[in-house]
Amino acid sequence: MTTLAVTGHMDLSEETVPLVRAALREVLEPYREDLTGVSCIAAGADSLFAEEVTAVGGRLVVVIPSQDYRETKVKPDHAPVFDRLVQAAVEVLVMPHGTANRAAYEAANAELLTRADRLVAVWNGEPPSGKAGGTADVVVEAREAGLPVDVVWPDGAARRD
Repeated sequence: MTTLAVTGHMDLSEETVPLVRAALREVLEPYREDLTGVSCIAAGADSLFAEEVTAVGGRLVVVIPSQDYRETKVKPDHAPVFDRLVQAAVEVLVMPHGTANRAAYEAANAELLTRADRLVAVWNGEPPSGKAGGTADVVVEAREAGLPVDVVWPDGAARRD
């Protein structure tokens, strides 16, 4: 069994979504026979990855950063996708943080990396912004831990302004 975790940008442009979706399918294809995907299922890259894992028949493990995450951080337009992915998951782990904050996100990211054989990063390659817990930070942590990282950023991909 191969376990792939995901990190990635939440603010993908509308035109980028199908590009990233297609690129994720290519990354997942070699593992489809025995795949587990681990995701925090945030809007953007995390949910696209989770949807593609389930589409190829993989097992989905969801890591929710805090006990209040669904109520305080999931926007109404993302709630149906979030809820559907929670229902599709074979395991849902809610981190022991009461409030969604930087510590909760960092703990969730650490859990992703602990469970993963590889990290899939939907990432534009820009360095860390200085706010701990972002996509670039997770990539750095994975690489420092010796975890292989597959970067997904197809030609034409962009973040929303």
